[in-house]
Amino acid sequence: MANLQVKDVPAALHRRIRALAKRRGRTVRDLVLEAVVREVEREDFRGRLAKREPVELKHPVARTLDEVRADRARELGT
Repeated sequence: MANLQVKDVPAALHRRIRALAKRRGRTVRDLVLEAVVREVEREDFRGRLAKREPVELKHPVARTLDEVRADRARELGT
């Protein structure tokens, strides 16, 4: 497994990271590694999304949402 070192982390940010890790019951290493993985996966997703063809909708999304909400309200009797 490779090592990664981040130098010159501002003290205030380092304190916040340590506090967050403690609140979550995690190590700083685990917290930072999860954040890096999440960011890399987000970038991969954006790349895949950019390659997709646009989808043509029959009507505006807002109208679809209104229809779904109305159906749900009828089902719930509200």
